[in-house]
Parts: sequence; C-alpha cells; structure tokens
Amino acid sequence: MAIEKTVSDAIHYRRSVRVFKKEAIDEEKVKQCIALATLAPTSSNMQLWEFYHIIDSDTIQQIAKACFDQNAAKTANQLVVVVARKDVWRKRKDANISFLKMQFGNKNASEYSKREKFALNYYQKIIPTIYTDFCGILGHIKYFAFQCIGLFRPIYRQTRQSDMRIVAHKSAALAAQNFMISMAAINYDTCPMEGFDSLRVKQSIGLPNSSEINMIVGCGIRDENGIYGERFRVPFDQVYFKL
Repeated sequence: MAIEKTVSDAIHYRRSVRVFKKEAIDEEKVKQCIALATLAPTSSNMQLWEFYHIIDSDTIQQIAKACFDQNAAKTANQLVVVVARKDVWRKRKDANISFLKMQFGNKNASEYSKREKFALNYYQKIIPTIYTDFCGILGHIKYFAFQCIGLFRPIYRQTRQSDMRIVAHKSAALAAQNFMISMAAINYDTCPMEGFDSLRVKQSIGLPNSSEINMIVGCGIRDENGIYGERFRVPFDQVYFKL
C-alpha cells in the first residue's frame, strides 16, 4: 500500500492531468477527499458550496459532452462538480447561529458574554446586511453608502451582488484545491476544468438556476501521456514581494 504523501510532496505531485488511464479508482476514497475539501477556509464560515460526485458512466458522458469533449472529462473515471451556492446564504447563516447557541449553552439573551453577543450579532445582523439584495439595487445602494463611510474609517466595501458572487466562488475554489491536494496525496490525479456549458451541466445533475458551477474536476489515474508538458511558472521573484 502506497504511503500517503506529505503536503509539500502532494503539491509538487499534483498536475492537471488531461488523459486518464482506463483504471478504476475507489469512490469511497474520493468521497473522503471531498470530505477534506469541506475543511477548507471559507468566508465567514458560510460554506456556500456543494460537491457533486459523479460516478455514473452515462452522466459522465453527458457532462463530458457539455465540457466540449475535453479529454480530461471524456477519460475521467469519476467527476466532481464544485458548485457555489450564494443563494443558500440564509440556511448557512441559520446553521451558524444554531451552532453558536449550542456552543454557548442554553442562556437568555441577557446572559451572553460580550464576545458571544458579537458572534451572534455577526450572523443575525451583519451577514443579512451584506447578503440581502433586490435585483442588484440594494447592493449598489450599500456600495455607495459604504464608500462614503469609508472616507472616515475602515469599512467593508464589497457589498454588491457581483462582489458576493466572488466571495462564494473564492471559498468554493479553496475547497476544490483542498480536494485536489488530498487526491494527490493518495496518488489519485485530477484536472480542474472551467470550459463547459454550465446550463447543460446543471440539467445533467439537476442543479437549480440560482446555483453556479465553480469548476468540474476530472478524477482518475494519469496516463503516461496525460500531462502535456513540463510545469511552467513565471519566476518567483516576479510574484513575491516582501514589504
């Protein structure tokens, strides 16, 4: 049995594999890697993500077609569709409030400590203020109001619908990276894909229109020709700045 890689080794091992062998991978192990994905950091612990683990061959073929027949989709043994769910923010907010109250114990509101009140107020007041919108109108009103407040003190400025979409997608992408590194650690390979017909993919797996696909990850064992070339990165000194 192969020894699981260190984090550094897994990061170096991970490549975007375009062609997979016709070799089965353990769906339970993939599921475990998805569980590790959910431990990724997420903005305000809102966890605005879902993961669809595709093992049915017919569904894989449908999604591969929607991915423009990319080899990374066509030859994948399994697929994982990472979905951003900004639309479920109310459910996630309520889940956080319930968790906090369970952690703090059964108390009257007046018995909460200052720290506990702040945590509850964050989800009861601040999160709704940031996420509530109506056709984008409230978001723009909040945006301009917060810019004015920002003239006098530090303020959170990203309050438009487009800003909150970015927040949800950033968290989903962090989870996807957790997943791919976890897969690499057990010698499974992946390829994240952004080229796909999102409507057809949603129809294939029954996603609501309000959801947004962050990426589709092909999973399997790399073919000897599955990596198309040497890894290229711009020189580190062009992207690293020490202040």
